[in-house]
Amino acid sequence: MAKRAQRVLPAIGWREWVSLPDLGVGRVKAKVDTGARTSALQAFDMEPFEVEGQPWIRFEVHPMQRTSTPAVRAEAPILEYRSVRSSSGVAELRPVIETSLQLMDQTWRIELTLARRDEMGFRMLLGRHAFRDRFLVDAGRSFRGGRRL
Repeated sequence: MAKRAQRVLPAIGWREWVSLPDLGVGRVKAKVDTGARTSALQAFDMEPFEVEGQPWIRFEVHPMQRTSTPAVRAEAPILEYRSVRSSSGVAELRPVIETSLQLMDQTWRIELTLARRDEMGFRMLLGRHAFRDRFLVDAGRSFRGGRRL
């Protein structure tokens, strides 16, 4: 019986620099979280509005940890509102958007919840659905894609 060739996936670390080109975010440090299903972005000043009867959201992103500068203003259509349970067990209804994510030499579409959580250590969590079938996670390493984008 012939063996089927397996594709070798590149490895990423437990934290990586990523970019969100559709949102104008050139780089943000993301925690790669295999325990989280969905990715989350810390968003500030969220304002829902409508475009031709469709729900959109306008928000601000502070991509650098421990500072509010620079601030990137973005807007996107809302796919839905989803109940997300935090690691502390508290459920929260969050807006979900779709956007492009760039990591290493790959760019693809992901779903991203917007969260107003000041206690987040990282401005972004990269959940397992975002990197499934694209990368393996080397939990002992950081920034396998490089220190900066």
